Amino acid sequence: MRLLFDFECEGGHIEEHFVSADTREAECPHCHKPSQRIQSPVRSALDPISGDFKKATGKWMRNREQKLKQERKANS
Repeated sequence: MRLLFDFECEGGHIEEHFVSADTREAECPHCHKPSQRIQSPVRSALDPISGDFKKATGKWMRNREQKLKQERKANS
């Protein structure tokens, strides 16, 4: 089974590679130096629709309304 992991080389390039879970090193496609597997940052987002996060929901609604206005104006 192959999984997606982030790897960073000595040159500072960070790339994603599909590798087996026990793979700790890969080759950098930019500089061809060895790159080590690194901890990937956690990516999360709040659900603006649920209403559990009232400020986030309000902000999302305002942004959505503004985008719709801009799209309508551009299409006119």
